[in-house]
Amino acid sequence: MGLKLAAGLTSVAGWYWELDDASKVFARRFFERHKAMPTAAQAAVYSGITHYLKSIAATGTDGTDAVISKMRSTPVDDFFGKGAMIREDGKLMHDFYVFEVKKPSESKGPWEYYKILATVPAREAYGPLSESECPLVKK
Repeated sequence: MGLKLAAGLTSVAGWYWELDDASKVFARRFFERHKAMPTAAQAAVYSGITHYLKSIAATGTDGTDAVISKMRSTPVDDFFGKGAMIREDGKLMHDFYVFEVKKPSESKGPWEYYKILATVPAREAYGPLSESECPLVKK
């Protein structure tokens, strides 16, 4: 589609490679290997696996109960989720962002598509835990 046609469209996402310096560092490392900037989904997977592996290292076991407990009690706090927490129903509570697609004249180069219009705090981005239909919460 390109910037020419998409300019002005808005979108909501949980991450974009240009959010901040930490996101840019991760994106550049990713780009060196894949010759493409990471998507929000790719960044989320990397963040989640890293959090999981750090929890195994911290607990000294890969036992499910110990690792899940550590993951839930430790903020994610990386390039993807600053201060993000895993809620009882398994949702990673992190901010989302409202983006607008740049005009071609606003983009400084390849992969630079969005400008950030607003941040949606995690507490507003997700429904309350009390309304969760997750069986883990409904016990």
